[in-house]
Amino acid sequence: MNKPDIVIVGGGLAGLTTAYLLEQKGYQSTILEARNRLGGRILTCRYDDEPPLEMGATWLGKKHTHLINLLEQLDIGIFEQFMGNKAYYEPISTSPPQLVQLPENEDPTYRIEGGSDNLIQTLKQKLNNCSVELGQAVTSIQQNDRAVQIETTQSRFNADIVILTLPPKLLHEHISFLPTLPSSLTDIAAQTHTWMADSIKVALSYRTPFWRKENTSGTIMSNAGPITELYDHSNQEGSQFALKGFMNEAYHSLSKKERRELTIDHLQKFYGSKVDNYLSYHETVWREEPYTFANYQQHILPHQHNGEPIFQKWYWDHSLLVAGSETAQAFPGYMDGAVESARTVAKKITDRF
Repeated sequence: MNKPDIVIVGGGLAGLTTAYLLEQKGYQSTILEARNRLGGRILTCRYDDEPPLEMGATWLGKKHTHLINLLEQLDIGIFEQFMGNKAYYEPISTSPPQLVQLPENEDPTYRIEGGSDNLIQTLKQKLNNCSVELGQAVTSIQQNDRAVQIETTQSRFNADIVILTLPPKLLHEHISFLPTLPSSLTDIAAQTHTWMADSIKVALSYRTPFWRKENTSGTIMSNAGPITELYDHSNQEGSQFALKGFMNEAYHSLSKKERRELTIDHLQKFYGSKVDNYLSYHETVWREEPYTFANYQQHILPHQHNGEPIFQKWYWDHSLLVAGSETAQAFPGYMDGAVESARTVAKKITDRF
């Protein structure tokens, strides 16, 4: 049996891993990515004299075995997230922050050596029989007697099998299907939470890690906002330093300048004037990313419908599969979920064709 022509919609971690796993089994594929970069919700920003700044997916744990196995296969290391032994806790705006002792962490979090995008670039380098097409936002997918036609904003592609790796909410919002997909799938997709889509990440780089001194901390948990969480984000070598965390997503409508000023004002409560001497301020408002965020018609809970069994089925008589982190049975929404979903769809194809 001839191997099928495969088109993968989405060049994030799930799409690239799917292409990598299929190529190992002798299959060729084409990746269509709407953005002008690969990685999706993995976004590592790099600037001179600053550590790699993870404005998207960042952390993993030892329980994320699918991701760890892939990293080991690609010879990419991990390093433990620096937490220190204390953290600032701000329960309410009317009380001063408390410096609390952190318990011993038996399940630490880790970061990827060289930055999260090291995984993306390594996967891309491993693809010898995969065509990667950037700037190809898919608008429609149609099945006919001979093939599946994929229309993008730039071109048209044909395939025997299409794998959709973008968040389910976006495949519902952005792509028209003919014949239409079952309502059992589209209704769930429309109400599936996209992890990180409503997040705001902020980062400040510094020449020295003043927060690592005694009786202070780079870890902040605040119920008062606008910064809700903050962590040390220095590089593994300890030569470049930064703080990175999350801003309350309610501030998405403000300007970058206003968010920066609010961030500095808030951090002055913990660090005083030291926080003013930052090298640079960076942010990513993920709801401004059209290939990540789409408005919901009703309130959606975190991880709502992630890992639904409806995402595990073949459609269009074994011509269409749905993948991506939100579809994973284990750790949906995380990098591990993206890898698990890629392994699942790759196995479905290799088992059948």
